[in-house]
This record gives sequence, C-alpha cells and structure tokens, in this order.
Amino acid sequence: MHSVGIAVHEHTMPYEVAIAAEVFGVDRSDLSPSGDWYRLSAHTAEGGPSPFLPGVPAHGLARVRDLDTVIVPATHSPGTPPSQEYLAALRAAHGAGRRVVSLCTGAFVLAAAGLLDGRSATTHWMHADALSGSHPLVDMRADVLYTDAGQVLTSAGKTAALDLCLHLVRTDHGAAAAAGLARRLVAPAHRPGGQAQYIPPPALPRTPDSLGAALEWARSRLDRPLTVEDLARRSGLSTRQLVRRVRAETGTTPLAWLHGQRVRLAQELLESTDATVEQVAERCGMGTATTLRRHFHQVVGVSPLAYRATFRASRPPG
Repeated sequence: MHSVGIAVHEHTMPYEVAIAAEVFGVDRSDLSPSGDWYRLSAHTAEGGPSPFLPGVPAHGLARVRDLDTVIVPATHSPGTPPSQEYLAALRAAHGAGRRVVSLCTGAFVLAAAGLLDGRSATTHWMHADALSGSHPLVDMRADVLYTDAGQVLTSAGKTAALDLCLHLVRTDHGAAAAAGLARRLVAPAHRPGGQAQYIPPPALPRTPDSLGAALEWARSRLDRPLTVEDLARRSGLSTRQLVRRVRAETGTTPLAWLHGQRVRLAQELLESTDATVEQVAERCGMGTATTLRRHFHQVVGVSPLAYRATFRASRPPG
C-alpha cells in the first residue's frame, strides 16, 4: 500500500491539508485496479497528533524519508520558511528517492529546501513573482495548474491542489480511478487551461502624455480596424519611436498590446453579456470567431466558451 505523509509545519494552512486528506486518507480501494489505495500519516516536529488531521496516525519528521510520497501543505507565511529540522527532513526524503509534492504556497517551502532549483514549478499566481524573486533558480510556470518534474511536483493556488492530487491518483492507479474519484468529489477529472484564466488583467499603465492619450483613443475604438501606424500618427511619433515607447510603458510591442486589449474586452463581454462568440469577435475587433479563439487561447489558456462557462456562472447576481 502506497504510503503518503503530510508533513505539517508551523505555518500550515488547513484548506489544502483537507484536500489531501480527502484524496489519500479515505479508503477508495474499490476504484483501483490493484485493489490498494493509500496509507495516510501525519508528520510533525513533536511527533504527536496534528490538529489538522485528527485521527490520522502521527509520527516525527524523521519518518518522512520512509514514505513513498511526502505532501508539503500551503504556508500562510511564504517569506518565512519552516524550521531547519523540517527542511532537512524534506532534503532527506528527496535524497532517499521519495516523491515530494507541494500544494499552493508550499512551493516556497520546497524552494527554501533547495528542491526546486533548476526545476519547473508553480504556486498561487499572486505569489509567483515573489517566489521567482527570492529563488531565481526556479523555473517558474505561473500559468499552469500544476507541474510534474518527476520526483518533485507542485500545484498552483488553492483548489489546484485537488488537480494535482487527482494527477497523482491518475499516475498511481490509472485514469479510470482518477475519474471515478473526481465523480465522487463532484469535481472535473481534468480542468482545461491553467491559472492564466483566473489572473485578473493587469492594471492599465499610467501614461498621461501623448502616448497615454493615443492608447486611450485606441481602447475606445477596439471594434474598428487599428494598425501600429494609426497609433504612431495619433501619438505624433514615428513607428520606430512608438515601438520603443510602448515597450517601455507596457513591456510589449504595440501589436501585442492591441491584441491584449482586444482579448481583455472579449473577457469582459463573455462575462457580462450573452453575445455569441461571433458577436464578441466583432465587438472586440477580432473580426471572426476563429481569430478570437486563437488569440484568446494564446492569452487566457482556454477557449472563449470555456471561459464563459467558468466566469459567467460565477458572477454575483444583479
């Protein structure tokens, strides 16, 4: 029976612990072709029971190196790593060839232990820049729901912990077992897209001069044909000067900025109106539904209809 241990640290958050306990701590051997499931344990510095996992057998941190899979839950203090004893236990487990998995901001803990250096990883999108800044050797993938680098796996924010846990079940027991568990949890077996669809559009840049006026002019005409030359004329700049200014102000090219603004408008229309994809494409200046789908998927990671299904349903009434 595959042993899974949740290594509880002093900054542990309960939500992701509950997700892992639901997946690995409830006997669902009827779903597995082998007839086995998981054996769950808790691991604390004191070796005693964890308040997050009542009734789950508890052991000390030294025992995590004997597990098949070590779960590192989210931390409410990403900038403050757990104790050196905790980090040493993770390194020992990794060195013994154990699978080490972080949930949400637990990636900061793995990074502090040095287990993410040179590896792809993710975390909650709100903390991705902070993780990259404090641990530049990590290959940050802020737009995905989880990463699987073989021995080390990480999940994005909050409910993405369930996506990763289902991925582990799929890896260990097969797709049918993961799908069966997802049905029991009333959750999708595999969510399309990544975190990009949940990240709010960036704030509009502050550009009070002629460039700012030109960008505002373009935003008010997204339903019409617009070119880089149009923006240059409106700004009183040459095309080359415009490219330099827009890159300095927005971090991208004028054409990419235009596409981004059109996608942003499409997101708003998909959330707030019942317009068809074809109508949305016309109103945001993409021309055709095919063009909108291509650019929308490139930026957001899912199709326009998948985005609407998620965010139109989640809008508050009124």
